[in-house]
Amino acid sequence: MMTIRKAVITDAKMIASHLFLAMEEIVYQFIGTQDPEKAIAFLLHFAASDNNQYSYQNCWVAEEDGEVMAALVLYIGSHLSALRQPVIDYLETEFSRCIKPEDETREGEYYIDSLGVQPDKQGKGIGTKLLQFVIDEYVNKQHQTLGLLVDEQNAKAKRLYLKLGFKMVDRKVLFGKQMEHLQIG
Repeated sequence: MMTIRKAVITDAKMIASHLFLAMEEIVYQFIGTQDPEKAIAFLLHFAASDNNQYSYQNCWVAEEDGEVMAALVLYIGSHLSALRQPVIDYLETEFSRCIKPEDETREGEYYIDSLGVQPDKQGKGIGTKLLQFVIDEYVNKQHQTLGLLVDEQNAKAKRLYLKLGFKMVDRKVLFGKQMEHLQIG
């Protein structure tokens, strides 16, 4: 039976691998190389650390029989700058990279930053159940607004989000890609 729970630090390795699935291209742009090992190590550093954009503290995981099958990163939109700063600092010191990504979220929403599902578990509704869970927790129970970005070219993901009740509120550019900003709540 699948359970959904807040992540703990011991989930960091699985969180990093799931986040890599969700944001491979972006991580490569961050670190300046298309090296999967370095990219996953980068994500693991942050998944296992406190108070940053990709921390286990901001994750929900779907688990079955002790195996983390999916991870979803979610945080308060107005906290983006503070949560992102450790990432920017690390990129400068460890990778000599000076990046200034666009703000992908804003005040007034909880932001779903990333959602990754283990490859052999994809297409089984796990991502949908994880999204439904956070919609219930944040929108239905806490009366908050959830937001996310979806690549305009990703019709499958956009259909899923619209089916779950998200509506487009505006468009954004993130790392040169045209994105649609969707919200529910």
